[in-house]
Amino acid sequence: METFVTLKVSIVLSPIMSEQENRDRILIKSRDLFMKYGIRSVSMDDIASEMGISKKTIYQYFADKEELVLEVIDCKIGESQGQCDKDKESAENAIDEMFKAMEMVEQMFRSMNPSVLLDLKKYHPKAYEKFLQHKNDYIYNTIRDNLIRGIQEELYRPELNIDIIARFRIESMLMPLDPVFYSGNKLTLADVEQQIIEHYLFGIVSMKGYRLVLKYQQKKKKI
Repeated sequence: METFVTLKVSIVLSPIMSEQENRDRILIKSRDLFMKYGIRSVSMDDIASEMGISKKTIYQYFADKEELVLEVIDCKIGESQGQCDKDKESAENAIDEMFKAMEMVEQMFRSMNPSVLLDLKKYHPKAYEKFLQHKNDYIYNTIRDNLIRGIQEELYRPELNIDIIARFRIESMLMPLDPVFYSGNKLTLADVEQQIIEHYLFGIVSMKGYRLVLKYQQKKKKI
């Protein structure tokens, strides 16, 4: 009886899992292409061709490109939040958390086309609105929590205005993606972001924190 029930459940679940797997594959490939080439320049035909499937197959899972982009942004936000939460939990201190965040952002920027954010803003307003919500809610509060933690650990200067500095950090984080900023710049997005984060850190640390930043910098160079 138990074997029969197990077999029956397996038969029912198998098609469902297959459908979900196909959907996930489309999302992952779309994300990779959008990040590499920009959103506007990648068509549904391009995605289908890269995956070796028909465009009709993609439309079985997503009504149009707008829905696909929205789902990709949802997944990307979920991945980022999960990694941030993990880094926050495992970090030895506030500065260690910042270096972990630096590594995550640099890794993302290494494979990111600068036009992605601009494409979102101009052509996919719903997805861009979701990104702004993520930026102004989750990221802002994560930065704010890090500042509070750093002050409590005496690694950041106690006189900092937390709300102003958190807002400054969140805006400077996206500076490398500004067309005016990266135009003519020979550095990669990851290189620029590293410089911006280090500048931010040196501006907020106490003397105790300053020595710790230098320690983590040396450790990073050895990796």
